[in-house]
Amino acid sequence: MNNARVHLLKDEVLSDNWYTLRKVTFNYQRKNGVWETQSREAYDRGNGATILLHNPEKNTVILTRQFRMPTYVNGNSSGLLIEACAGLLDNDNPEDAIRRETEEETGFVVTNIRKVFEAYMSPGSVTEKLYFFTADYTDTTEKRAGGGIEEEEIDVLELPLPQAMQMIVRGEIVDGKTIMLLQHLCLQQHQAA
Repeated sequence: MNNARVHLLKDEVLSDNWYTLRKVTFNYQRKNGVWETQSREAYDRGNGATILLHNPEKNTVILTRQFRMPTYVNGNSSGLLIEACAGLLDNDNPEDAIRRETEEETGFVVTNIRKVFEAYMSPGSVTEKLYFFTADYTDTTEKRAGGGIEEEEIDVLELPLPQAMQMIVRGEIVDGKTIMLLQHLCLQQHQAA
């Protein structure tokens, strides 16, 4: 991590309770050549992966719904969030991790996973990079229990793609990664038409 304009001075762990919250103090050289000392807090929870399952024949998608406490404390009165299947890499490569998460959360066993892009979702405060994938499913795709593991209580939703897009407009789908994947799928369909 070498950068001629950044000199790390101090890296303090503020919390290592659930994941790691750090306060990093550094010297930063501005465009005008002046050096200044800055500090930022960064939350490190590891990298993750997300996937949108799509049935091309029915033009439906598989999404999940689960309680997300940070959204609850920020005004989401139910705390429930509709989102694309996702999870942390947990030392796996992104493709293996999303295969595992897909089976655990949705119950679908998918094999034709396609990587579409990578993105930092909240780069001002969170170190996490997400790897975005899509995969096809059909009514005959192998299914297992799904619904998450341990404390997770995950509902699996199958929605027509046009309905999911309208749910974005109505504010029923407000998760960034999910919006990005749904818009990506619509763009792909538009380009193929």
